[in-house]
Amino acid sequence: MKQEILFLCHRIPFPPNRGDKIRSHNIVKRLARIAPVHIGCFADDDADMGEEFELAAIAASYRLVRRSKPLALAGLQSLVRGCSISRTAFEDGTLASYVAELTASRRIGTIYLFSGQMGQYVPADFAGRLIADFVDVDSAKFEAYGARKRGVMAWVDAREGRKLRAEEAALADRAGVSLLVSDAEAALFCARLPEAIRAHAQVRTLANGIDSAYFDPGLVNSEPRLRALPAPRLIFTGQMDYRPNVEAALRVARQILPLIRHHLPEASFHVVGRNPTAELLAHNGHAGVHVWGAVEDIRGWIKAADMAIVPLDIARGVQNKVLEAMAMERPVILSTAALTGIEAVPGHHFIEANSDEECAAAVIALAADPQRARGVGFAARRFVCERQSWRATLVPLPGLLGEPAPACRDAA
Repeated sequence: MKQEILFLCHRIPFPPNRGDKIRSHNIVKRLARIAPVHIGCFADDDADMGEEFELAAIAASYRLVRRSKPLALAGLQSLVRGCSISRTAFEDGTLASYVAELTASRRIGTIYLFSGQMGQYVPADFAGRLIADFVDVDSAKFEAYGARKRGVMAWVDAREGRKLRAEEAALADRAGVSLLVSDAEAALFCARLPEAIRAHAQVRTLANGIDSAYFDPGLVNSEPRLRALPAPRLIFTGQMDYRPNVEAALRVARQILPLIRHHLPEASFHVVGRNPTAELLAHNGHAGVHVWGAVEDIRGWIKAADMAIVPLDIARGVQNKVLEAMAMERPVILSTAALTGIEAVPGHHFIEANSDEECAAAVIALAADPQRARGVGFAARRFVCERQSWRATLVPLPGLLGEPAPACRDAA
């Protein structure tokens, strides 16, 4: 009898409408083609709970848990237990019981962890293969948050970074293979491991992809509300209560767009994505800024824009928003941090710009040269279709379920 897979995920992998869900969705679908998959995951809200039928359709069995623990309680528990807030926020007895019963009663040959906080559910006596998909280096992200703040929150984020780093190391020590989304993230992850663990840990890259057949500008019409506005129309997409996205969007609204509008007074900036913060909404309708919130189909909005702008200061891993804009033939202006894991050519497939002045100058130059803008967009789509489709990026996945991986010291 073929051995089965247990997939443990911090968020239900349906629907694929945000960065982490896009990755987990495509991975779990590929795993289900290899062997029966059992899925244990969390739901953030009623909309997530409404996707339970998708789990039932793909999983040999599943346990979906509504996550309701307040963050303040998770923080207090983390202080008492000496662990990260991320870990205590995802503690649940019913999910732990499901995992224990499943591993005792079924032929689970592999446990695939999606996100480090799910490592707490691996039974101590599990003897099969353990794959830990960290995606990116969460501990480094929280350390960066702490360095940018002052007072209590600086301490909280710095502590979270330290605790996550220790938990990442312990999980890498136990896992058969640890996965990161890019070579740069894998090298950073290895460099942050204690030397004794680094010497034997198996760290590999499993890149994000894009469904270029879905993100095809020929399949959708431009969103008329956006297209009706004068050019140039700049777009930023994503989960808009995620801190790096909020900071990047505010940077465009407050610093970059005014520089652009000094030369192009009708330029506008469009923030499209779920749960925009009050700070973002305060800019809606002022000085060319439009905050649209969640939309039914992001493709029409990207198509209606003249270019995408992604000036992230803190970014871990491959940015799906960048791949989506590239697939939709939009020229993308992005920071060095936002291009991690995208092995494309600056100036040909995208425009790299870091300072506010560089970002503004790139937008102004593309607006003045529509032919070049179209050429960058065309080259971008061709690149993602050929190099970053999910079919291409997930080719290594079957081998990761059992074939040996190179040592961590080689990955760096």
